[in-house]
Amino acid sequence: MNLKKLRIDNNINPKEVARILNIDIKTYLQYENETLELPIIYLPILANFYKTSTDYILNRTDIKEPYPND
Repeated sequence: MNLKKLRIDNNINPKEVARILNIDIKTYLQYENETLELPIIYLPILANFYKTSTDYILNRTDIKEPYPND
């Protein structure tokens, strides 16, 4: 996953992302380090926050820009 890359590229600390998801920082860091599976419910929240696609977060594409709206 690109969670850590996105966070660092946007100069955001893990505590802030955990706050946005309303979870404990330790849990968020486990998602970021891929020691715990990220629940699907957080994908659209993170995609909107980082202004990217869920596919980019999941490493399914190298294109950061979100998909255009229909």
